[in-house]
Amino acid sequence: MPLGLAVALLSPFPFVVPAMAQPPVAAATAVEGTGPLDLEGALSLTAASNFSLSAAGKELDSTEGGIMQARTIPNPEIEANMEDTRRATRSTTAQANIPIELGGKRSARIGAAERARDVAQAGLSSVRADIRSQVIESFFGVLIAQERVKLATGSADIATRAAQAAARRVAAGKISPVDETKARVEQANAELELAEATAGLLSARQRLTALWGNTRPQFSEAVGDPGALPSRPAPEALQQALDESPLVAMSRAELDRRQALVNVERSRQYPDLTLSLGAKRDNEANRNMAVIGVAIPLPLFDRNQGNLYQAIRQADKAQDEHLANRIALSRTLLQASNQLSVSRDSARLLRETVLPAAEQALNAATTGFDAGKFSYLDVLDAQRTLFQARIRYLGVLAQTHQSATTIDRILGR
Repeated sequence: MPLGLAVALLSPFPFVVPAMAQPPVAAATAVEGTGPLDLEGALSLTAASNFSLSAAGKELDSTEGGIMQARTIPNPEIEANMEDTRRATRSTTAQANIPIELGGKRSARIGAAERARDVAQAGLSSVRADIRSQVIESFFGVLIAQERVKLATGSADIATRAAQAAARRVAAGKISPVDETKARVEQANAELELAEATAGLLSARQRLTALWGNTRPQFSEAVGDPGALPSRPAPEALQQALDESPLVAMSRAELDRRQALVNVERSRQYPDLTLSLGAKRDNEANRNMAVIGVAIPLPLFDRNQGNLYQAIRQADKAQDEHLANRIALSRTLLQASNQLSVSRDSARLLRETVLPAAEQALNAATTGFDAGKFSYLDVLDAQRTLFQARIRYLGVLAQTHQSATTIDRILGR
C-alpha cells in the first residue's frame, strides 16, 4: 500500500526520454572547377566547405541543449524505509520527496543559457565576417599576384630584347662589351623576378583554396579587376556603424552572459524547499498513517557568497574587456579608413601620371638607343624606373583592398 501510494503520487510526472540527436556531419571539402574562378564562386565554395564556419555553426546549435537543460525541473525521489524486521511489530514508510526551487533559480538559469546562445550567435557572425574578408583578401591577392607575373614576364621580355640589341651593337662595334654584360645581368635579374612572381602566385592560389579545404588549386585563373578601387563611407559613418559590428556584439553578449551568471549565483543564496508526501504502515497498531514533511536547509555557513563574489568580478572584467575591445576596434577602423583613402589617392596618381610617364620615358630611351642617341645605361634606368613604378602600383592596390577588407571584417559586411 505505501509503495502504491508513492507511485500514485508520482504518476503526474511521467519520465520523458528525449531522442538522441544525430551526430553532426562534418563539412565536405569542395573542389573548384578547372576553369576561371570569380569572387562569388570563391565565396560560395568557402561558405559550403569552411570548417571554421561549420564549427561555429555547431557551437551555436549546441547551446540549444543548454537551454533545454536549463528549463528542466529537478527530479523527485522515492524513499522507503522499514523499522523493525519482525513482521508483527514492523513499521514501513514510503514517501516521495519533491524538491521545489526558490529564489528564481530556474528563470535565472534559463536566462544564462539564452545569453550563452547570444554569444554563440555573435561568434558565428564574427567568424562568417572574418572568413568572408579572408576570401576577398586572398582572392585579390591572387589577382595582384597574376598581375605581378604578367609584369615580370613583360620585364623579362624587354630585358631579353635589350640584351639581344646590345649584343648586336657590340658586334657592330658601336658600344662597349661592358654594356652587353650589364644587359645580360639585367636579363638575369628580370628572370629571377619572374621566378619569384611565379612562386608568389602559387602561394597566393594555395592560400585561397585552403579556405575551402583544398590544398591543390584546380582553377585556371582568378577573374576580376584588381584596378577597381574599393570605396567605403566616411570615418564618421563607420564609427556609427561600429555598434552593430559582430565583434562588438560578441563582447557585449559575453557581458550580458556574465551578468546573467551573477543572477544565477545570487538565486542560489536562497535554499530550496523539499516537500515530502507518503504513507506509513504500522503493523503493530494495524493502521495506515499519512506522512507529510517539509525540509529546508539553514543557510548559516554556506550562503554561496564565494561564487557570487567571483561571478560579480567576472562580470566587471567582461565589462572592461567590452570597452577595451570597442576602443581597439575603433582605432583599427579609423586606421584602415585613413589607409584606404591614402592608398586610393596613391593608386590614382600612379595609374594616371607616374605609369604613363615611365612608359613614355622607356619608349623614348629605347628609340634613342636604337638610333645611337642614348647609351644603354639610359635604357636600363628607364626600364628599372618603369618596373619599380608598376611594382609600387600593385603594392598600393594590395594595400587598398586589404584596408577595405579590414573595414568589412570589423563591421561584419
